[in-house]
Amino acid sequence: MTQHAVLTLSEEQNLRPDIRAKALLFADPASLQLLQQARRIAASHAPVLIQGETGTGKELLARHIHTESGRKGPFVAVNGAAITESLAEAEFFGFEAGAFTGATGRREGWFEVAQGGTLFLDEIGDLPLSLQVKLLRVLQEGEIVRVGGRRPIPIDVRVVTATHVDLAGAIAAGRFRQDLFYRLNILGLRIPPLRERRGDILPLARHFLERHALGHGLDVPLLTPATESRLVGHRWPGNIRELENTLLRAALHADGGVIDADQLHLHDEAGNACPAGTAAHPGNSPNDPASLWRDIGTSLRQLLDHEPDALWARWEQLLLESTLTRHRYNQVQSASRLGISRHALRTLMKRHQLLPASSRDAADIAA
Repeated sequence: MTQHAVLTLSEEQNLRPDIRAKALLFADPASLQLLQQARRIAASHAPVLIQGETGTGKELLARHIHTESGRKGPFVAVNGAAITESLAEAEFFGFEAGAFTGATGRREGWFEVAQGGTLFLDEIGDLPLSLQVKLLRVLQEGEIVRVGGRRPIPIDVRVVTATHVDLAGAIAAGRFRQDLFYRLNILGLRIPPLRERRGDILPLARHFLERHALGHGLDVPLLTPATESRLVGHRWPGNIRELENTLLRAALHADGGVIDADQLHLHDEAGNACPAGTAAHPGNSPNDPASLWRDIGTSLRQLLDHEPDALWARWEQLLLESTLTRHRYNQVQSASRLGISRHALRTLMKRHQLLPASSRDAADIAA
């Protein structure tokens, strides 16, 4: 079996109910690109904003960034949605004895606990505006002041934040500060939902089944072709958490060690059951992304059989020309669509002689 990069949690961390994704696996091209991006930015000290739907594995990715960063301090995870506004400042920045009723002693806040390491703030979009102002000041000045204290305390903490909400919409609605967004989004990562990285679905399914079998001393259940088709075709509105729950429930009812499609009991976004004979999304449509990627994969395998030479260069040029044409040679839009920088795009355009004549001349002079 092909080995894929997979991120998991410790047994203790698995017990936390607020962590919805217990594994993050990188097999699909979209997730492999995400892994490469995370590795590139890990060594930086700049803040990172991870955006993605609920259950896509944002904390797992944040932990991986911390591990790859080489920072010696701890990884401290805080769920912004679970902090009450009245206690938020004391939780984040700590307090001195006598700062308020019940403060009988000094206590460090999350920033001090994470000294030298990484502070992961999940559900950043749910933080109250009063705390957003103070968080912005901490990021700008690199120091905190405990509640009831006066002495600034320097901190060396990398801040990684995550959200499943549309921060642009929250900013427009006045629920999130735009200046804080820019400060947090110096380095941004987006975790695609499972429906956009279908190449991860079956490897993840096997991973969860293997862990379940190992924990219960059982044989790993087999998936029938129809079951695999159903898994790949489902939209997974609950993402990784939904996939795990679906597989574990089916494994308990597996007859003879085989999971049939009708044992999956899938539901759509509205909570309605999806009959075994139907797809939970238009997966068989010729214009569906999953179908298109399968067709591309088939064509590439045929090209490898019949035209193995210089295949990468021709594929790169085809993708580049198609994207530029699609966006009428707008370099900003084309670079964004490909997920690369404009500088990288121009380098590719020069390599394949796709730069306009004036731009080529300017590039030659600069070189």
